[in-house]
Amino acid sequence: MGTAVYGIRGAIDVASNDREAILSATMRLLQAILDANPQLNLAHIASAFFTLTPDLDAIYPAAAARALGWEQVPLLCAQEIPVPGGLPRCVRVLIHWNTTLSQSQINHVYLGQAAQLRPDLNPNGLPPTPSRHDSG
Repeated sequence: MGTAVYGIRGAIDVASNDREAILSATMRLLQAILDANPQLNLAHIASAFFTLTPDLDAIYPAAAARALGWEQVPLLCAQEIPVPGGLPRCVRVLIHWNTTLSQSQINHVYLGQAAQLRPDLNPNGLPPTPSRHDSG
């Protein structure tokens, strides 16, 4: 099979709208995506697109990727549309990956309360994985 560009999705909820909380949660999410996809090499990432809910604006989540060494990866941030009843304080990412794997071999990562966004990707029907940012 040849190389194709596939997306890796992920999301995490953030405890509060401050720089450290956003950076910490985003770094945790990106590291979890790397851990879940061992073949993922930074040199093969075409780009990464981050969104934040409107209640998060203290820092760009791309700063977390840069802090993890994603120096050559093109990064973009945008605000998520404010859907009524949507999950608050959420960072989402779409990573475009040049890979020889099939789409079914790629592991998407939804942490904390963000696991409810894609229950179909929640293994074994377990409840959402608690994030360090959950308050109870």
